[in-house]
Amino acid sequence: MNNITGLTLYGVNGVAVEVEVEITGGLFAISVVGLADTAVKEARERVRAALRASGVTVRGRVAINLAPADVPKEGALLDLPIAVGIACASGCVDLPKKTLFIGELALDGRLRAVRGAVPAAFFAKENNIELFVPAGNAAEVSLVDGVTAYAAESLQDVLAHLRGEKKLDAVVPHLIGENTPAADPDFADIKGQAAAKRALEIAAAGHHNILFIGSPGSGKTLLARALKGILPPLSDEELMEVFLLRSTAGLGFDINRERPFRSVHHTASTVSICGGGQALRPGEISLASRGVLFLDEFPEFQRDVIEALRQPLEDGSITVSRASGSVVYPAKVLVVAACNPCPCGFAGDSEKQCICTPNALERYRRKLSGPILDRIDIHVAVPRLTPEELVSIGSENGEKSEAVRARVTYARKVQRERWSRFGFQCNSEIPEKFLRKNASMKSDVKDFILGALKNVSLSGRGLARVLRVARTIADLAGAARIEVPHVAEAMSYREGEATAWMNG
Repeated sequence: MNNITGLTLYGVNGVAVEVEVEITGGLFAISVVGLADTAVKEARERVRAALRASGVTVRGRVAINLAPADVPKEGALLDLPIAVGIACASGCVDLPKKTLFIGELALDGRLRAVRGAVPAAFFAKENNIELFVPAGNAAEVSLVDGVTAYAAESLQDVLAHLRGEKKLDAVVPHLIGENTPAADPDFADIKGQAAAKRALEIAAAGHHNILFIGSPGSGKTLLARALKGILPPLSDEELMEVFLLRSTAGLGFDINRERPFRSVHHTASTVSICGGGQALRPGEISLASRGVLFLDEFPEFQRDVIEALRQPLEDGSITVSRASGSVVYPAKVLVVAACNPCPCGFAGDSEKQCICTPNALERYRRKLSGPILDRIDIHVAVPRLTPEELVSIGSENGEKSEAVRARVTYARKVQRERWSRFGFQCNSEIPEKFLRKNASMKSDVKDFILGALKNVSLSGRGLARVLRVARTIADLAGAARIEVPHVAEAMSYREGEATAWMNG
């Protein structure tokens, strides 16, 4: 029975690869079969040199089969299991039980860190098998409680452990504390912008997408970066999801409960945002899952990039389909978009006059389609600061992020208790049918909404989003039922000054 198991990545999950090795007589040659990509096929030279450096001499024709044969294998993380397989076939070591190996080999036998260590740890834990990883991946593996894993500096150390000549130290589980880094920037560092800060608090409490519209230099980027500081720390489940995604993408990460914040330049491609490529890697919208995705200069993104955000903003996940397969990545992301009201940036500004032509204004505003704006719950105008606000050096600018985060955390706790039986966590995730049955509105709210709809134009989706935001406002206020002031404030974020700027 063959006990050597490697791993290839499919989405955020690890797929087992059985490594079979046969050595026959003849001139020396190594062949790899089993739908391997270029990186796996190039492992032949790395493995041969690493084995020689570790004292294992290979002679004859070596055939390596990576099963199942119809699953694509990619990356260098199969180097170590191939080397161990050849060592076993040569009679240098014996492997009595099924064991999982991942790692890239240097020519001198050193083990280099690879992406996918966290999915490998989950796979080993679920299948109750031992895992051998490079020392550079030990920190990632230590985050998965209940896995038996060993970290090695070189192939020689792994072979010595398997022969019983040297005992590798098991990876010690790492417990992550509740502390999160201090907010930077802090809400108290932001001058003025009381309305925008209030909107950010609502967005954080209910996980609502938000759009800032204002002149250059009004503070949109600073406000967006401050949002991370008022979000509650990641729960254990969310933490593992974030680590899985970052490990799958081969990105390093700080071991704390701070939520991810990804800022994307407007020249980014659809694949970089949504994921995909030849290896089907997660995109920015997935890497920001459970955190914040900041899209500055929103109308300057390519039209197909903006429209590609429709499905993930609605569903909280994104399906990436290519000829090689289809994978689903989580995308429970809080999107913060920022833009100017016009190409020159000064439409509606009190200090400078807009110099854009009507045609330029129309083209600019047409870049943001109705369906995309409909999926952004909160639209906020960010006015230019007054001279008095600009020179308020050293003065207090309102509450600190810590105080706001306490209210946000409490509101999220209330939502989790209310919606957990339906499988939801935040108000923004609630389908309309659940919302209408369980939102608990006062009797006069319906009459207010009917009256308001005579003056404003809202789609069915837009009205549902108003009710979700109103439910969040009520949670922040500690109200058991949605009241007219909550709905009025929520509606102002859909049909207020910011939307009037965009509609000209």
